[in-house]
Amino acid sequence: MRALIVSDIHGNLEALEAVLAAAGPCDQVWNLGDSVGYGASPNEVVQRICRLATAGVRGNHDKVCCGLADPLMFNPAAREAALWTRAQLTPASLRWLREQSVGPLPTASAVLTHGSPLHEDQYLLNTREAWLPLQQAQVPCTFFGHTHVQGGFTLQNGRASAIQPLHTRRTHHGSRWTLHIQARHRYLLNPGSVGQPRDGDPRAAYAILDDTAGTVTFYREPYDVDLAGGRILLAGLPERLAKRLHTGR
Repeated sequence: MRALIVSDIHGNLEALEAVLAAAGPCDQVWNLGDSVGYGASPNEVVQRICRLATAGVRGNHDKVCCGLADPLMFNPAAREAALWTRAQLTPASLRWLREQSVGPLPTASAVLTHGSPLHEDQYLLNTREAWLPLQQAQVPCTFFGHTHVQGGFTLQNGRASAIQPLHTRRTHHGSRWTLHIQARHRYLLNPGSVGQPRDGDPRAAYAILDDTAGTVTFYREPYDVDLAGGRILLAGLPERLAKRLHTGR
């Protein structure tokens, strides 16, 4: 079984389409949340991902954009984008976002969550924060998003360590890095952000789990950043949201 794992699309249709074209056929598609917010194509992204995702969880931007949470905890640019997105969403898009599962969500092969398995809005940024959820994990692999940083953490013999994919940094080409799942390890793995990476690499990020081969492959794929950023500017959203697409920050 091959599962395409995407997270933090954030209304970026150009990045999502590039990922789907590069990934090719997969048996399942898992969406780790924050499909909307920041980007200027929220309905188009929802329409695309709702037809494809076989399992998924909600993100904090999904909650705010569909009216399930208050935007006051967001910074000004994120708040402005969330309120704009809420006004743009169709009734069908709003309904789909409101019906998304609260993580963690178990599948036959892994557990899915947006933030930490301990709380959907908690960031996992270092081994200290990852240690307890790794200790409590009941399955080998848990996939999370929220940080927009591709990679993750592993636990062996009670010790947590970070996983950082080793990609080539040629931003005009795609690249991949494969992790072999080891017996008696526990993993918290982040496919990275499709629509707004924050690890210094502006290419769209995603991952594919191959449970037959026992691998998780992390991918980076270039896409039309100028078009995605131009849509943000044409929508009247903060210029910062367009500029950061070029830097991956």
